[in-house]
Amino acid sequence: MEARVLKVFGFQIFAPTTKTFLRRFLRAAQASCKIPSYELEYLADYLAELTLVEYSFLTFLPSIIAASAVFLARRTLDQKNHPISTLEHYTSYVTSDLKAAVLALQDLQLNLNGCPLNAIHIKYRQEKV
Repeated sequence: MEARVLKVFGFQIFAPTTKTFLRRFLRAAQASCKIPSYELEYLADYLAELTLVEYSFLTFLPSIIAASAVFLARRTLDQKNHPISTLEHYTSYVTSDLKAAVLALQDLQLNLNGCPLNAIHIKYRQEKV
């Protein structure tokens, strides 16, 4: 029976990751923009990748991490003129649901724990072409 199920799905079974949710949430966050904000996209990607090396983020669902990364990226870039209701609709989270994850992510963003792992910082420090 397992072989039959796999054959029906064409062996395309995977668990959704933070990146899967991040793509969808970024589209929702930029739905009202005429020109997509690459700064928002890069900052949200950066914040999401910071969680990969932090053990404490295993307690959060990938969708919460993605929604928190988009929320914090918008706050960092001060994009208050865009409605948050669209983002809440697509993420199915309200801001109070994200509080713990956003605060933990902000600590990572500000490097309050003094994490010596710098690969992600170096990757995003390079100029995008």
